[in-house]
Amino acid sequence: MNARPNGLIIAIDGPSGAGKSTIARLLAKRLGYLQIDTGAMYRAVAFLVSQAGIDPGDSAAVERLCNSADIRLDSSNCPHRVFANGRDVTELIRTPEMSLMTSRISALRPVRESMMMLQRRMGRDGGVVLEGRDIGTAVFPDAELKFFLFASPEERGKRRFAELVGNGERVTLEETIEAVTRRDRQDSQRDLAPLRQAEDAIPVDSSLIGIDEVVKEMEEIAREKIHQTGITK
Repeated sequence: MNARPNGLIIAIDGPSGAGKSTIARLLAKRLGYLQIDTGAMYRAVAFLVSQAGIDPGDSAAVERLCNSADIRLDSSNCPHRVFANGRDVTELIRTPEMSLMTSRISALRPVRESMMMLQRRMGRDGGVVLEGRDIGTAVFPDAELKFFLFASPEERGKRRFAELVGNGERVTLEETIEAVTRRDRQDSQRDLAPLRQAEDAIPVDSSLIGIDEVVKEMEEIAREKIHQTGITK
């Protein structure tokens, strides 16, 4: 195994609401790695598409937007901030509408190619934790360590419902579970880079265990992999 200069590339894939962003952030912090929130990057593009009034079916218009978009992640503070063309959109990209829009636009080739190039530049030297739906299958199929994090749609719907209500959204639990299920269907059935578990990914079910337990399990596996590579950075 060829060691990257800054450490491992750790990929965490899985469906919406499985806790990937939170777990990736905590794991990165424990390892001293950089977290690259790829889901937030796609949400930021979806926000720009929505704000510009672009029809997601207009591939040429979406491509032009991607070519000029400036998506930036700021991990200097907690929670991490997301900027789209200089605007802080951290909270604006977490609505149910943006979740569904993200699933639509992330299946478009211009969007995926643009974001994939950016993600590869950000993570190529290692020392990073990336989470998404196709990190271990498409973005970094050569990642040294891959996890597939999942939970039942009902459990993910409950978590999402609590988050939305806490943010002042007026939704029902039934609507939220249905939105999660619909998002799963969209993500797994799309033609380009569908959601699936990489053959060499380690499955982790977060339905019945807490975040701390998940992170601890992943950290132990990661440190053993780091030891195997002989990377001390």
